[in-house]
Amino acid sequence: MVFEFNLSIEELEKRTHKDYLIKRTMLDTDAEEYNNLANGDKEALKHLVKAANYANVIYMKQDNELNLPFKSFLEEEISKGNKQAELTKILFDAQLGIIGIDSESKKVILLKDVPYLEGKGFYPSDITKEELHNILKTMLKNGEKEEVQKILNQRSIVKRNDNKLKAFDYTEEFKEEFESIAKELEEAAKISTNKDFNEYLILQAKALRENDPMLDAYADKKWATLQDTPLEFTISREQYADMLSGSAIEDEELKQLLEENDITPMSKDSIGIRVGIVNKKGTEDLLKVKNYLPLMAENMPLKDRYEQNISSDEDNLQTMVDADIVSLRGDEGSYRGGITIAQNLPNNDKLSLTIGGGRRNVYHRQVRTSNSPEAKERRQKRLDATLNKELHKFYNPEADHWFTIGHENVHSLGPKSGTEALGKYKNIIEENKADMGALALLDCLTNADIYSEEEKNQILVTFGVNCFLKAKPELSQAHRVRTVMQAYFYISEGAISVNKEGIIDINIEKMVSTANKMLTEIIDVQLSQDFNKGEQFINDYFHWTDDIDRVSKKLKEIDKTLNGKIETPLADYLCKC
Repeated sequence: MVFEFNLSIEELEKRTHKDYLIKRTMLDTDAEEYNNLANGDKEALKHLVKAANYANVIYMKQDNELNLPFKSFLEEEISKGNKQAELTKILFDAQLGIIGIDSESKKVILLKDVPYLEGKGFYPSDITKEELHNILKTMLKNGEKEEVQKILNQRSIVKRNDNKLKAFDYTEEFKEEFESIAKELEEAAKISTNKDFNEYLILQAKALRENDPMLDAYADKKWATLQDTPLEFTISREQYADMLSGSAIEDEELKQLLEENDITPMSKDSIGIRVGIVNKKGTEDLLKVKNYLPLMAENMPLKDRYEQNISSDEDNLQTMVDADIVSLRGDEGSYRGGITIAQNLPNNDKLSLTIGGGRRNVYHRQVRTSNSPEAKERRQKRLDATLNKELHKFYNPEADHWFTIGHENVHSLGPKSGTEALGKYKNIIEENKADMGALALLDCLTNADIYSEEEKNQILVTFGVNCFLKAKPELSQAHRVRTVMQAYFYISEGAISVNKEGIIDINIEKMVSTANKMLTEIIDVQLSQDFNKGEQFINDYFHWTDDIDRVSKKLKEIDKTLNGKIETPLADYLCKC
């Protein structure tokens, strides 16, 4: 297959230059964290990083059917000395695909004449939203309920079947890759030193081999109990990429047919794998917050109108670990405008939560803000250019981690079901909830001596600075859209202001109450289970104003970064052993 490059040599040289391509380096080969492991865990780690590499193949298949052929094309051209192919491959490996997005929310398309697909590789590349809706309506009217359920569930790849569609479960579609992962997990379980961790690996291996969602639930339930393990291994399944499945509720006739057949459209899971070493000191710090989760639940707005996972009269089923990252692969490792710094899983749509399973928060130490001289210089330039100098004393990069801890915990609070009805806006609204909850609950956590008054102010100011982006995002970028919405809301409420020179000022006294106001509105939207109400909420606050744009222009002037990539020296070394 012959392909045509989309980016010129000049553009590729720019985007791969060190000033434009940021690096996030995971654990190195001489890492103390690795050297301190027991021999059995060191050997197990070799199998886990090998298992993780298969996630790249799965993710690329899920993302676009042309990814793997294009990758082979690039490798062949590189062997011939093609400089354009060599530079293109750097970006392809960073974003794990032919189409990504940069820090200025521009699409980075490496292959010419390739359209952006709302259904990614989960659906036929030539299907439109309207055609999907029409096919599903016809199938439901013909009594094909079971097949439509498979098409609209989290774990399938959908293909054409004459004038209909047919769904293939992940265990069937990715049989070879899943089998390879399962074998590596079983080998790791033979030598890892922790019994609970080994039990989880065996459950996860079994789930990869059989088309039975309940096996995933058993593995997830066990994974969510892991607290005192030396190693960290996660197969993540998140739903940010698929923008097509959730659109089924936008067609009124189809929505009614789905309701009559008791079918809830679920966005499809993108597969990622994380491998790490649990950091005991960092984990101890995280666990200090755990005892206060019931207090946080009691202080959530509208708490009497819904059931949530955390309550004051029972043990909360949530574990937390800080992990030194060895490998991020698949959805975890695709650098598309950014990369995940922490996760709270399983998500509400997962079966494990219906059989008594809990949640687990994992934080990525190596992805958090770097303290290198270059990073410190970039942060100072940002502060000098955009923040009122009187507030500089409150800016603290570590406060962003404290905020993230709140964010991830709030994912476990609020309504625990029904948000699928919000369709393509579900993720934006949920991420908004987690952010606003992290701020709205600061007063009660400060009163409980989790944070000092100064630390609370540092969280608020650091959040306020981070509310501004380099460019307006697209709706598919849930995390970034919610940031713009928050900046607009805070400015509208007078908690944040921007002067004519693009300098941000923050009214610390109004920050928590403003968060609580937005959080209350968010939860009301989630409880409504009304797509139109969710859409109205987005339309009300997703505005790129002149104030926001003034800061954006300054950020572009002081930060040239467009793309990013992760480097995993220890994982690369272990894969060769």
